[in-house]
Amino acid sequence: MTERLSKDTLLKLRRYNSPTIYNGWEQITKQDVTKGNFNLDEVKDFMPQLGPMVGYAVTLVIEPSNIEHKKHKVERLREYRKYIASVPGPKIVVVKDLDKVHVGSFWGEVNATIHRSLGCVGTIVDGAVRDVDEMAQAGLKALAKRLCVGHAHVTPIDWNCEVEVFGCKIKPGELIHADQHGFLTIPQEDEGRLLEAAEFMDQNEMNTVIPSAWNTAGKSTEEILAEIERGGEKFRSAMRSKFQKDGEW
Repeated sequence: MTERLSKDTLLKLRRYNSPTIYNGWEQITKQDVTKGNFNLDEVKDFMPQLGPMVGYAVTLVIEPSNIEHKKHKVERLREYRKYIASVPGPKIVVVKDLDKVHVGSFWGEVNATIHRSLGCVGTIVDGAVRDVDEMAQAGLKALAKRLCVGHAHVTPIDWNCEVEVFGCKIKPGELIHADQHGFLTIPQEDEGRLLEAAEFMDQNEMNTVIPSAWNTAGKSTEEILAEIERGGEKFRSAMRSKFQKDGEW
């Protein structure tokens, strides 16, 4: 297993929203930043009050509509929980629901409480969740497609495998940052510089383009536009100095 970021670094990453993390990540990555590392399909944060979550992916596949899976539910749950417990936290459970019509949820108050005790901080489910108030009280954040009332025949049928959710492929062990905007996966080679890059981009905006649009009272449109242009050049200059690349402002 590759070395993971320290707890204090992960906590600092959690202070920022996912767009700010993306702003930093795009400066340091060699990946195509237009696809592949974030949700391409719409996803809803059902616990925005819990703020962003940061953790390493553990994965699960379910098919709640298929009653045949219940024949092996006890032993599969036991083995799946052993897998979850064996991985160091913080962990985000990424769940692939094979059903096209989402008739049941793996998540509720009980599973949220169990997973929180095993070091999980949240879940991303391309299906349904329920008991969202109780899940939030347990401290497990959920991003999903929709809500539902039941669990149907939900059983772990595969885990610790690559899954595709919301148009994004996720492997076990990948770092994830998620909030009400969606989620972003970070390639292992980008993890070490991520916090520094995100902090820099946040401060660069606050020191240049954002204050350039303050205090506009009494100024003409031409003066406002000129000040914004000066702020943009300061922003780009700082970007070139830090990352040897130009900025969008």
